[in-house]
Amino acid sequence: MLEKINGIVMKSRDYGETHKIVTIFSKKFGKITALARGAKKPKSRMAAVTQPFIFAQFFIYMSKGLSTIQQGEIINSNRIIREDIIKTAYTAYIMELTDKLLEDRNSEAYIFEQLQHTMDYIAGNENCEIPVIMYEMKLYKIGGFAPKVDSCVNCGKKEELVVFSIKEGGILCSRCRHVDLDSTFLPTPLPKLLYIFSEIGLERVNNISVKDENKNIVRQILDSYYDHYGGYYIKARKFLNQIDLLK
Repeated sequence: MLEKINGIVMKSRDYGETHKIVTIFSKKFGKITALARGAKKPKSRMAAVTQPFIFAQFFIYMSKGLSTIQQGEIINSNRIIREDIIKTAYTAYIMELTDKLLEDRNSEAYIFEQLQHTMDYIAGNENCEIPVIMYEMKLYKIGGFAPKVDSCVNCGKKEELVVFSIKEGGILCSRCRHVDLDSTFLPTPLPKLLYIFSEIGLERVNNISVKDENKNIVRQILDSYYDHYGGYYIKARKFLNQIDLLK
């Protein structure tokens, strides 16, 4: 069946001498893998529309096996992202994470919208760490391993939340912090911020201001948390960490 689909190109790889296999994330169908015939040819109309991070309208012949892209037209090239190495690094990271954690052809409309908002933020701003973290935490829910950040993971208490435990999978209160002596202390604003990052859509946040030391704490927590529960190696994270060192 031929379907008209608006989607974001997550990745593409060469297939044979002239074709590409393209992974597209759409609001309607979720993650789709399709063949783009002739996309490697320099003069092919498919060459431009199958580049990573392109948002385009595709006509795709959907099949139970490998689908086929019949036609594509660019809606937004996301040129600002593609021409900046820092923005490219952040976007490549969230794309790879999305690809790893989403099942094929499962519609995830909310995640698709949050990905678009995150990409728009990356394109228009220099400091992208917090929007990326917000998107990550929502992906963890889809992956089935989101940390508990609304209350103590041990007793359920919502007050005096003071540490984050990788081992226990969330925040511990002052009374339960002894459960994990290796837990990470959370400065006063972070328990509330972690809840906001997890539950609130980026489009509802007007201003994102977090101290650098607190951003670093959250980044280290999430990296360690993903390493413990995520299960997939993310190549783009290594590149992003190298970029951060250069900064």
